[in-house]
Amino acid sequence: MSALNDMLEVLGTVYDDAAIVASPQIAHLIVDGNNLLSLQQAPGVSIASRLVETVLEAEIVVAQGVRLEQPIHLCIGMLGPRGLQHIRSRIKVEEDAQVSLLAHCLFPVAESSRHVMEAEVELAAGAQMHYREGHYHGPTAGIEVLPKAVVKVGPGGRFFSDFFLTTGRAGRLHLDYRIEAAAESVTEVTTRIFGHGSDEIRTREELVLAGRAARGLLKSRVAVDGEASSEVISITHGNAAEVRGHMDCMEIILERARAQAQPIVSVSHPLAKVTHEAAVGTVDQKQLETLMARGLSPEAAVDVLITGMLR
Repeated sequence: MSALNDMLEVLGTVYDDAAIVASPQIAHLIVDGNNLLSLQQAPGVSIASRLVETVLEAEIVVAQGVRLEQPIHLCIGMLGPRGLQHIRSRIKVEEDAQVSLLAHCLFPVAESSRHVMEAEVELAAGAQMHYREGHYHGPTAGIEVLPKAVVKVGPGGRFFSDFFLTTGRAGRLHLDYRIEAAAESVTEVTTRIFGHGSDEIRTREELVLAGRAARGLLKSRVAVDGEASSEVISITHGNAAEVRGHMDCMEIILERARAQAQPIVSVSHPLAKVTHEAAVGTVDQKQLETLMARGLSPEAAVDVLITGMLR
């Protein structure tokens, strides 16, 4: 069986999206390690990839005014138990274009693996992008994942991001995002992670509301159990008149896990407003008792509460 078929089989097992990705109408990029397995274009979308020494470079450009009905699928991972994957990507959405991207990051048997992602995202004036990135790292913690992204949202642009890792182990995950938002733009960034065992989770998300009347939300939902640890750093800068920003962080700890939240507010304009709320603790006892009164075991009740939080 080819590596492409193997990757699609894993994708179908974890996300049930293999048939969609294989459709000739869907633009996609499929990568195993630093090897390009498949690349498919779509009208109004340019996708290019090349290997530069040990770094796989990828570029996606959505042309001006294009509004894609189907999302672009990015399937990136390593089928083997060990190795280094280093990807440098650039995504550009031109003026008034609209696009959705679904990224599937698959490391099903990781034992000694490292994934490094450096991404640059640029949305021109009036452009809109929905980005959804799901991770599956398998049942062991043998992986280090280091995604870093710089996003620039142009005037009147819309950027929505959802990063989730809610099944399997997280391993060592250090996520670093910085978003710069121009006038009258809207940014919403959601992060959902469940860590187990000895997993180490660290997220740093920084939003710069640089243009007049820009709006932004940073939302984090993290649960950790066993000996896992999490640190959530959320930073929002209010640098222009009428900007509005909010940070919403919730972390749940179970057993001997540890969690830390650091919301940081920086305001440099008298007409800007940035707010935050953070909660770190265990599951709500009253909700837990309500579920147990309906017949659930303590373990099942906790699972229900955490699943609901991570949705």
